[in-house]
Amino acid sequence: MADDRHQIPSMNGADLYREDLFTDRAVGTIRRLTPVTAQGEADPARPVVFVGSTQLLTPAGALPLTFEIDATSLAEAVQHFAAAAEDAVRETLEELAAIRRESASGLVIPDAGALGGLGGPGGLGGPGGGKLHLR
Repeated sequence: MADDRHQIPSMNGADLYREDLFTDRAVGTIRRLTPVTAQGEADPARPVVFVGSTQLLTPAGALPLTFEIDATSLAEAVQHFAAAAEDAVRETLEELAAIRRESASGLVIPDAGALGGLGGPGGLGGPGGGKLHLR
């Protein structure tokens, strides 16, 4: 069985793009990815892709956001930037909420009978064993 950890990555010459970067120097950037052949010539058989980047400021610091913009021209990408960024923020917040829920559901507190004799009076669980008590 081959060890995948030691494979040398190689570029796919059939999936190359030329990258142009545009910024307003305030809100974010738009990358225009133009498909090209392995010889560097434009590849009209594949669509141009627009990718936006910005930051969401949080109490913990700046959270970078990268998102695809549904557009066919740079002017259209600029026009749709805000809506695409808003969708990216919403998706990111939903993912963070799901991670929080998953993390919170990982805490399992056994009930009184789950610890056998350890949870009864005088046992490790204290009076009423198996339940959390704050004093």
